Amino acid sequence: MDAHSLDSAALARRRSTFSSSAYSTTSSSSPEVTIDTVITPDSEDDATSSVVPKIEELDDVAIDDVDDAKPALLSDQIALPTSRKRGRPRKHPVVDQKKSSHIRSKTGCGTCRRRKKKCDEAKPFCTNCEKNNVVCDGYEPRQPWRGGKSTAVTVRSAIPAELPMLVEGVDGTVDQMFFHHFTAQVGKVLSLTDHQNPFLEIIVPMAMGHAGLMHSLLYLSGSCLMANESAPRSEWEERQEHHSSKAMRLLQEDLRESANARGSAVAAIGDPSIAQTLLLCLQTVCAGDLTGTYRFHLNAMKEMLTQRAATVPNEQLRQFILEFLLYHDYSSSITSLDNPLDQRSIDLMEGFKLPEFMIQPQAGTLLGVMDGLFGFISRIRRLRDQIRQRRAQGAGHWWDADIIDDAFAIDDALRAWKCVHPPDSPRYAPSLLYRQCTWIYLHRTIQLSQPSPTFKEAVDQGLAYLRMLPWSTDDGSTQSILLMPLFLLGCAAFEPEQRPEISEAFQRLQSWSSLGNIRYAREIVQQVWQMMDEGREEETWDWETIIARRGWDFLVT
Repeated sequence: MDAHSLDSAALARRRSTFSSSAYSTTSSSSPEVTIDTVITPDSEDDATSSVVPKIEELDDVAIDDVDDAKPALLSDQIALPTSRKRGRPRKHPVVDQKKSSHIRSKTGCGTCRRRKKKCDEAKPFCTNCEKNNVVCDGYEPRQPWRGGKSTAVTVRSAIPAELPMLVEGVDGTVDQMFFHHFTAQVGKVLSLTDHQNPFLEIIVPMAMGHAGLMHSLLYLSGSCLMANESAPRSEWEERQEHHSSKAMRLLQEDLRESANARGSAVAAIGDPSIAQTLLLCLQTVCAGDLTGTYRFHLNAMKEMLTQRAATVPNEQLRQFILEFLLYHDYSSSITSLDNPLDQRSIDLMEGFKLPEFMIQPQAGTLLGVMDGLFGFISRIRRLRDQIRQRRAQGAGHWWDADIIDDAFAIDDALRAWKCVHPPDSPRYAPSLLYRQCTWIYLHRTIQLSQPSPTFKEAVDQGLAYLRMLPWSTDDGSTQSILLMPLFLLGCAAFEPEQRPEISEAFQRLQSWSSLGNIRYAREIVQQVWQMMDEGREEETWDWETIIARRGWDFLVT
């Protein structure tokens, strides 16, 4: 064996001896030292100690779940060593962040928290909910931190500290303004009497104890305020819409409860429900509605009053509502292309009796109703329908024997009509004005549509009665019933010199009442005047069709 072979064998023996010594030292190390002893090397010599690799064993353990790692150490008390590259040991263990357990966020959306899903907390709605096609409930608002004392104060303050509303339905300054406007202005404008105001003396007290009626009252008052505002305030519009929806919903609930209680949706209807219907009808007038919505309310009142039980707790209210219904029902026949007067209208008018608490001179609270003039209006309307039918058939003339006989009978009755009011009463001149305009309505119906001395004389006399009205001293009850006679005077004013006074009366009435339907009645009259001046007098006979062609349907009340 040569020298080179001897050197190689000696080197192999030395390597074998070193490996055996290292393995023996490692295997004989105590487990307690591995777990509990932590040595931080201060020098390179310390780093070469046989204990050093065991210090790093905890660092290199793969931690899949923190909660799963702790029980294993407590049960076995032995951490198996794993090999690692030699080098300077780390002072702090390194945990693999990718494998750490997910802690569910408390700020996730409500849907993900209920589903126990991870939420990406995207705003305003999380993406996970959108991907899964579920409704995202959004996020809870951040709550300020409260200590124990603060929480106790919060619990004590949970007791309602606000006082209830003084009047149910009147909530806030805007509602208070609506209520004030009704009692100070609207109620007086709508009043049709000169000795009492049923809106202030009957409707308002009843609304103080009935939420639905109060919402209807505020809805009506808000409509009157907004009808004459070029740019209504947003808070006014918001409150008006609020009262509108509340009034309709509560009225439906009252009618439903009445139907369930008695088995009949009409027989058990209470006075507040009828009063609500009345105010909702007036709202369409005050707001200047052109869609004919008032008809639904008038028909509802007809149904309530014709089929309701005869015994009524508040007879005064029933009498006022019946009078109101007849006035608006018969007035609507003047501007409507389809005759709204049906058998119920006739039955209600024929069965109308003066209430016992009214004295005869004061009985004519509504001109045309109690004094019988609206009975003539109904008969004249039937004549117009007959004539309109003959004109549509191309008849050369329309004054046949039956039509002329009826016209003469109405004329005789109007001449024999006597005013029930004394000459010193504020109702005396308006009553004469109503009779004059009723006769003009008859004359305009059966005569040719062209200027004539009779038309001029009739309109001049009507203007004379108009000048007799106590504009400066009247409490408002006179102006409230002027729109219908003004409309009839205007449709018969063939003479241009008569028109300025009629226009001035329209403007005065608009400034006083601010009702939304007045300007539409005035527009129709002005169109009739224009057609007269253009030589189209015959077309002006049928002003109902002129209104219908515009797509309008409104009341001249």
